[in-house]
Amino acid sequence: MIRYLLRRLPSAVLVLFGASVLIFLLLRLVPGDPATTLAGSDASPQTIAAIRHQLGLDRSIPAQYMTWLGDLLTFDLGRSYIIGGQIADLVGRGLTNTVVLTVSALVLAVVVSLVVSVASVVWPSRWLNTVVAAANTVAIALPTFVTSVLLVLVFAVALPVLPAGGVPPDGFIARPDIAVQYLLLPSICLALPVAAALTRFLTESLRTELGKPYVLTARSLGISHWQIVTRGALRNALPTMLTALGMQTGQLLGGAVLVEAAFAWPGIGQLIEQGISRRDYPVVQVLLLLSVSVFVAIQLLTDIAHAYLDPRIRIGGRS
Repeated sequence: MIRYLLRRLPSAVLVLFGASVLIFLLLRLVPGDPATTLAGSDASPQTIAAIRHQLGLDRSIPAQYMTWLGDLLTFDLGRSYIIGGQIADLVGRGLTNTVVLTVSALVLAVVVSLVVSVASVVWPSRWLNTVVAAANTVAIALPTFVTSVLLVLVFAVALPVLPAGGVPPDGFIARPDIAVQYLLLPSICLALPVAAALTRFLTESLRTELGKPYVLTARSLGISHWQIVTRGALRNALPTMLTALGMQTGQLLGGAVLVEAAFAWPGIGQLIEQGISRRDYPVVQVLLLLSVSVFVAIQLLTDIAHAYLDPRIRIGGRS
């Protein structure tokens, strides 16, 4: 497993390096000057030039990139001169909220998909398959912002039982019962399309496994259908689900931007929106590279889990 991981790491590092170059160059092509934005429309050319020098924008592009890369490697994220504050502090606060939201949605999506998929193959019936297929179609078809509006209208306006948005005033640990109330609506909104996609993948994979010869042998030995599904078919279907989970996690992180906006959740999504609208290059650069790093890490973890469940991948990785 360690050798397999070592073979995967160089490509991940190469992707991160390429992403850092592209992010840095693309942001320099965006219209507008952050020094002018920071100085104000009435500032003199001398003031703007001084700010550009302070931000290092008067240096060559390669020199700016090497300075930024060196700061990243030493974990010096710099300071936001437009939003205000140290970038590390801004990212830390936003990342905590985003991680709590996405992990909650991911756990909810995985649990729902496992329960629904196993139920669909253990107790096969036409009405259950129809209900599951219809629910999956609606969950995937409805945009996240539409789902968020519907959830707020039903559970925060018509039936005022849950908060319409925001984060727990005392944090997520001090009062878990209050934190769950704030997390429920955005987590459901974010988890619905992911749970629907995972349910489709896992259900079809389980049905494929149940048609294989080892299942017929197990049935001939008198093993119950429940044990065949949960102890045999489910384990063999998990690699397919893990691959789908890796792809859907990217969608989960992308959807978190809209969900955070809809529920006034102060996470990375809101910070990216503020950085782009105010042309705060240092903040946007760090956040975009952080997003790519998360995608790469998720893909790497998915491959490792897939290799753990399927030894053929590890053997192929060593050859």
